[in-house]
Amino acid sequence: MTTTPACAFEALMEGVTSWNVPRGPIPCELLLTGEAAFPVMVNDKGQVLIAASSYGQGRLVVVSHEGYLLDAGFTPFLRNAVGWLCPSPAAPTGVHPSLPSLVSILQASGVPAQVQPEVGAPVGVYCISAYIDTMTAELIQFVKSGGGLLIGGQAWYWASQHGPDRVLSGFPGNEVTSVAGVYFTDIYGDIDRFKVSKKIPKIPFHVRCGEDLRQDQQQLLEGISELDIKTGGVPSQLLVHGALAFPLGLDASLGCFLAAARYGQGRVVLAAHEAILCYPKLAPFLLNAVRWLARGKTGKLGVNTHLKNLCTLLSEHGLECSLQPHLTQDLRVYCCTAYSDKEAKQLQQFVAEGGGLLIGGQAWWWASQNPGRSALAHFPGNIILNCFGLSILAQTLHADCFPVPTPEMQSYHFRKVLSEFHSALSHGARNLEKQWLAKLGADAAAFLQIPAKGVPAYISLHRFIKKMLHLSGLPAVSREHPVAGDSFEAAVLCLATELARSGTDCSQLVQELGTCTCSSGHPITVEIDGNNPGHCDAWVSTGLYLPHGENAEVSLSEAAASAGLKVQIGCHTDNLTKASKLSRAPVVTHQCCLDRSIQSVSCLWGGLVYVIVPKGSKLGPVSVTIERVVPAPYYKLGKTSLEEWKKCIQESQAPWGELATDNIILTVPTANLRDLEDPEPVLHLWDEMMHAIAQLAARPFPFCCPERIVADVQISAGWMHSGYPIMCHLESVQELINETSIRSTGLWGPIHELGHNQQRQVWEFPPHTTEATCNLWSVYVHETVLDIPRSKAHPALSPPEREKRIKTHLGKGAPLNDWNVWTALETYLQLQEAFGWEPFTQLFAEYQTLSGIPKDNTGKMNLWVQKFSEKVQKNLAPFFEAWGWPVQKEVATSLAHLPEWQENPMRAYMHR
Repeated sequence: MTTTPACAFEALMEGVTSWNVPRGPIPCELLLTGEAAFPVMVNDKGQVLIAASSYGQGRLVVVSHEGYLLDAGFTPFLRNAVGWLCPSPAAPTGVHPSLPSLVSILQASGVPAQVQPEVGAPVGVYCISAYIDTMTAELIQFVKSGGGLLIGGQAWYWASQHGPDRVLSGFPGNEVTSVAGVYFTDIYGDIDRFKVSKKIPKIPFHVRCGEDLRQDQQQLLEGISELDIKTGGVPSQLLVHGALAFPLGLDASLGCFLAAARYGQGRVVLAAHEAILCYPKLAPFLLNAVRWLARGKTGKLGVNTHLKNLCTLLSEHGLECSLQPHLTQDLRVYCCTAYSDKEAKQLQQFVAEGGGLLIGGQAWWWASQNPGRSALAHFPGNIILNCFGLSILAQTLHADCFPVPTPEMQSYHFRKVLSEFHSALSHGARNLEKQWLAKLGADAAAFLQIPAKGVPAYISLHRFIKKMLHLSGLPAVSREHPVAGDSFEAAVLCLATELARSGTDCSQLVQELGTCTCSSGHPITVEIDGNNPGHCDAWVSTGLYLPHGENAEVSLSEAAASAGLKVQIGCHTDNLTKASKLSRAPVVTHQCCLDRSIQSVSCLWGGLVYVIVPKGSKLGPVSVTIERVVPAPYYKLGKTSLEEWKKCIQESQAPWGELATDNIILTVPTANLRDLEDPEPVLHLWDEMMHAIAQLAARPFPFCCPERIVADVQISAGWMHSGYPIMCHLESVQELINETSIRSTGLWGPIHELGHNQQRQVWEFPPHTTEATCNLWSVYVHETVLDIPRSKAHPALSPPEREKRIKTHLGKGAPLNDWNVWTALETYLQLQEAFGWEPFTQLFAEYQTLSGIPKDNTGKMNLWVQKFSEKVQKNLAPFFEAWGWPVQKEVATSLAHLPEWQENPMRAYMHR
């Protein structure tokens, strides 16, 4: 039996060369929402009139008018349909009495068919109209256990008798086909023009079905004016992407924290943190949610044992519920968290067949523990939720008390806005709300992370976006031509980036910009060090560059593929999504797991190629072969000869290169490296500076993992910022690689950031010391390596400035709130000038093994007073008190036995 949608479509269309559509029957448009559903016949307006899907072990073919099942012109397709639906060649086909002429059509084409009022054995395929409402449960179980169902009808007439807002849940055919993600709608289908597709047609991106959802929103939010989610937990943002999914709780930026969806016969309500489900202040909403999920029907309410507080809360409000360790099929509504996917299939079928699911959880913690893995693809909650049209993102939002969203806010829907975005691009209009544009870019980027392979609903969206991007083209964003962060251009950049990361070939987009670098045309093998004794994952440079728009193919041994390695394209890791102006795309790097011996990875914007080695790895040397890359300028101190460097820099097509030692790696534009005749002197100097940094921090040298500094056209914060890597602007490149300049004028900024990377929470007192103690490394390096005294290393450290700051601080009464940056640094400099650097290095070493350190600033500051006093054998309590530190009485008493610090520099100021 065929298994993939593509093979299924081929089987259904074999020998069908045209659609002989009768003019009499007026079909309805079909709505496809399920991951298994795909279109078969689509008119020239994109409306789906025949679709196929699967559910459980069985299959369905849904036709948008029963007349098509009774027309001999459809014989080739009907024969194929029955053949595809039939679980075994010998099984007969049963036809409901409502379709008598279908029996003769099938028999004439060689299909053993007979009228059969009831579905059941030995029938393999059953054919029925969509108006029968007495066999719903039997038909679902028939398909679920392996049978094939051919069903036809239209819902527009039923809607005229019963109301259009009830079609999705009330029309008899939908009670069956909805479990497989196919719905009859009340929308007329156009029958003017059709063409036979060679591959699965695209699923329409946006189908009108809004009335049902607006009523659902009203029911869920009835009697509620605000949604207080200040539970103490940090919620994730939610992505609402399904055609039958909708938001309920939104912050001012349209960040979603409560959402719901219809799915099959059932319903889902999702909260962005499980604590929201147990919060007494949300009791009115939770009661509404349970009633809506139950659809007005009686039945058991089960609450997973991880949500005991929810069970208590619901019981207190008169609902009968019981704690359940797992889902049972006798429940009407089930409540659980989103942290396990063990019951994913059971939960999906439970909802599809009419169950109500109340579920909550956040994905940011999982994402922090699984770098390089997409939460949309791999977070357990999303394995359950994606098919419902709801997902939990790694991004967080600020928990607060929010008013119930206005109708305008509630009307934001990813699909609707993307459709409007496409229309605006097509017609050259730019009238979409800026807030919607900004949200669209982020939502689309997230959606594209959901694995699309084998899922027509997602593949259709990828095709839709690719076509849209070809229509618009990529904006040539640069420093000279920036784009606004909430513009159409920014949204296009987000869409293109993530579409390429999903595996879609977007190389033509980049070629249109004329920025493509030619690849080498042959595989290049490099050997990387698979050992990592450090405490964090390490980037290992390959010395290779992936050109824009190319897909790299990475090959390695089976043993290496099971060692937790990752590949990363690009080093410019700052995410600029929230920037008001963009000089480059917001995200230009991509990282993925090397969990297969051959892995394809792409990044639309190209970039240097790295292998990420997990902390603690003892893999040893690893050979990695990469196709479609070019060598990049790479100089390693002590390994690369001057001749090799000159040849490399002359021949390289890569726009970025690296200068490396065992302790520091500088990533800068190739254009700057071409002027560097010999990198050895400046790298020797860098190693001296890194040695000094390690000495003061009491860290092993050489570093277990080299620090990195990366230059970028735009960064996410400040002139430079710390982290791994440290990020700086292009203007800083020359000061990084010019030895003469470093020795003469110093290098305060980069050493300041390296100092940040040495700070440790145990002896830091944020926010006071955050921008202060990092400067200890700047002072130390300038004085011990560069021979530049502190008074000349930075203007703020001139004696008059220091004197002025002390007087100003004491003149205010030495308030702790004002003790920060240079004022806070002064305290440490006075100690250093009196006692040297040794007490600092000793304390930094001691703190690395110290236990029981207080968490609060007051406790940590008093511990520092005590420890520093003991190191220098002086009572420093009066000194720190003069600076406004909250020295506790018991600490001051414990230090009273130590000699008084007669040279206390604060004494002179206090006496004045």
